[in-house]
This record gives sequence, C-alpha cells and structure tokens, in this order.
Amino acid sequence: MRARAAVCWVAVLIAGCGLAEAPQRPGDGPGGRDQALALTPQQELAVGRRTAQEVRAEYRDLILPDDAPDVQRVRRVAEKLVRAAGIEPLQREINLKVRGYRFEWEADVIRERQANAFCLPAGKIFVFTGILRVAADDGELASVLAHEMAHALAHHGSERVARLQGGGNILSSLQYDRQQESEADHIGVFLLPFAGYDPDEAAEFWQRMMSRGGAGLPEFLSSHPSPETRVRDIRRWAPQARAAKQAFDEGRVASPR
Repeated sequence: MRARAAVCWVAVLIAGCGLAEAPQRPGDGPGGRDQALALTPQQELAVGRRTAQEVRAEYRDLILPDDAPDVQRVRRVAEKLVRAAGIEPLQREINLKVRGYRFEWEADVIRERQANAFCLPAGKIFVFTGILRVAADDGELASVLAHEMAHALAHHGSERVARLQGGGNILSSLQYDRQQESEADHIGVFLLPFAGYDPDEAAEFWQRMMSRGGAGLPEFLSSHPSPETRVRDIRRWAPQARAAKQAFDEGRVASPR
C-alpha cells in the first residue's frame, strides 16, 4: 500500500470512531488469547466503508473494471474463501468472534507493480496486480487473500487502535504486530481447505516470496515473522487444517457449547 493510503487508514481509525471499548471477554481473541478491541461492530463497519472510499479515491485511475480477467479471478477465489469463513464449526475451531459483526466482502484490483494486497476492517479487499504475477495459480492466490481476510475476521484493525491508545515501546509494538501476522497466517491456513484449496500451497507461495525478497531484517526487528518462521509454521498447521476439514466432511464436529 502506498504511504498515503496507509496513513489515511490509521487516521480514520483513530479520528473516525468514538473509541468506546468494544465488549470482549477474556480469552475471546483468536486462538483463545485475550484481545482488547477499541471499535464496536458498528464502528468497525463504518471505518471499513470510509477507508475503502479513501483508497478508491487514491487509486481511482488504476482500479481495473469489473469485467477484467484479473478482477474476475480475484473475486472468484475470494467468494470461495468468504463461504468458508461463514462455516460456524470452522469459526469455533479457530475461535473467531464474528457474531454481531457485519462483513461487506468486496474485492478490487489495482494496476500496480507492487506485490501486495490488503483487507480493511469489515471486508474491503484490495489486490495489486503485482501479486497476481507471483501467485502461480488460484491456490497460491487464495493463500494471499485468506491471510489478508484473516486480519478482518480477527478484528486486528480494532485491536491496533486499542494498542495505540494504550501506548507501548517500539519492541513491544513489533512483537504485537508479529503476533497478528502469525495469527493471520494460522487463520488463513484453516480457511484454505474449507474453500477447496490445498493449505500446503501457502508454504510454497511464501517460500517463493522469500527467495524473491532476500533475507530481510532479523525477526526481532521486523513487524512480520521471519520468512523461515512463517513457512515452518504454515507447514506445521497445514495437516491440522486438513484434519479439521475431514472431520467437518465426516460430521465429526463438536456441538456449540
């Protein structure tokens, strides 16, 4: 994302909401961790809508038309992931708290060489054409979209606002960001088989991204897990995700408590 769009998002998050703490019980975050949220479901939706308008204005001359092949491809893959995200047993499996939230899933494609994609609160997805040239097939594209959608499903934007309000030093903020990125990887890997994609393709994609991007910063100085850590974790989670999908297909799922 260009710096202007990124700054716009953060500014809207801080200035555009009343900052009434969203109700969240201890242990209600992804994976059962504690998660402080700053935005109510209504505020999160409003932030997503407003920020999407800002991004579209920023890239208005670069957004591809609805009938462009790249747009059709992205939306086809995204629709499968959206259906997977709506499966209640899967939500329980990865402890997603989405009841009471409204997601308006939309995907736009921006003609930009940068290999990037992002998803705003409440489901506004933006994909740069540069990432489409890296993703070898729809499975690898699904890996990217699932990761970005996971940030919205886990309310990471709202959590970042709460974090900004609470202060904290640089190193603790980096650790906090890495935790969210790792969670998005974990949630994304579980979405993939439920959407009909092989979760191992996520590791293959990030392995190739690692070879393109070089070693980068040491992990303790980076806002993302190191590529080696990311690939290792995804390979560890992939069999668990496939097992969850098989249990779902065979009707071996726990009833809601």
